[in-house]
Order: sequence, then structure tokens, then C-alpha cells
Amino acid sequence: MELHQSIPVETIRYDDRGLVPAIVQDYLDGTVLMMAWMNQESLQKTLETGDTWFWSRSRQELWHKGATSGHLQKVKTLRYDCDSDCLLISVEQIGDVACHTGERSCFHRVNRHVAAPPADTLSQVYDVVCDRRDHPTDSSYTCKLLAGGDNKILKKIGEESAEVVMAFKDDSLGAGDPTTKAAIAGEVADLFYHTLVALAHHQVDIRDVYRKLQERR
Repeated sequence: MELHQSIPVETIRYDDRGLVPAIVQDYLDGTVLMMAWMNQESLQKTLETGDTWFWSRSRQELWHKGATSGHLQKVKTLRYDCDSDCLLISVEQIGDVACHTGERSCFHRVNRHVAAPPADTLSQVYDVVCDRRDHPTDSSYTCKLLAGGDNKILKKIGEESAEVVMAFKDDSLGAGDPTTKAAIAGEVADLFYHTLVALAHHQVDIRDVYRKLQERR
């Protein structure tokens, strides 16, 4: 990707300090990793190098994200909003740590404990499944599946796959019917869920699946 051609640096609307806010998110699951400030020079260096560069208001100097810690950010896409006064940067976060505290995301402070910062729905469900795997309870259906091992988990995937096929077959005559569309969505959701259980059982990170999809994309 030619980053230097992806955004007209001179058309960005900087504030009276010459700065523009930049929101950084993970390119795989959309997790918001951090917010920092850019000026025209740091934006230009970001576009030229493919790494994120920001402007430090406290030190009054450019800083290359991750240059000291090794937690570099490799830019995948860079967008600006409709008013041209805010940037959205999609990155591959090296080391999976964006915050100086060692957390994955700077937005880790909440009123109650959560396992991870919000991401896409599949990632959130996967995190819950992993939590059930690591902290089993007798009342959890997920825990019962995991306790049954491959025999139980894979049997359910087979059953759910067949039900997905049948749901699509039922829709083949009256394609687009709201009732059958809802049925298809429900059956695919069931298949996704049981596949996530199998991934967790075999210690396969869903982000590795996303990486494969990105490669094929």
C-alpha cells in the first residue's frame, strides 16, 4: 500500500497549535489502542515510513511509537473524517502492547473489571469462552462442552453445520423472506459459537484466524 498517496497532508485541518487528534485501532479486531496527537511533520513521517509517529505535547518533540519499547505500530490504513480534523489509523501492533503501562490498550480503565478492551463481537465471545475454559463453573453450557473434549465439541459442530445447510435450503424457494433470514442468522451464530469453543479448546487464538483471512483478502 502506498501510504504517502493515501492522504493529502496539507488538507488536514490542524488546530491552533498545529495538531490533529489521531485514534489508533488494531487492524484485526478493531480494538481502540490509543489516542495521540500528530502535526504535519509527524503525519508525513508516518506516511513515509509506515510506522506511527506522533507529537509529544509535554516534550515538544516528535516521537516514534515503540522505538524504545519495541512495540512498533505498522500502519495498515489511514483515514480522516468528514471535517478533515481527526485521523483514524489502523495498525498491526507489534507485541500486542500499545500502552506505556504494559496494557494492550490505553483505554483499560473501567468502573468494573473486564478481561479485555472492546473489540468485534466474535473476539468478545471468544474471550468469554476462554474465560470459561480457564475458570469453569458447573452451570455453564460452554464449560460442559469443553469438559466433553473433542468428541462433544466436534459433534456439535457437525450438527450445527448441517442445520446451517438446511436453513439455507429452506430459504432457497423464497429467498429474502424475513423469517428464514432470521433462521439462517441464528443457525450461523450457533455454528460460529461452537467453532469458537473448538478454537479455545485447541488453544488457537481467533486473531490467528483473522490473520489468515487478511492474507486471503
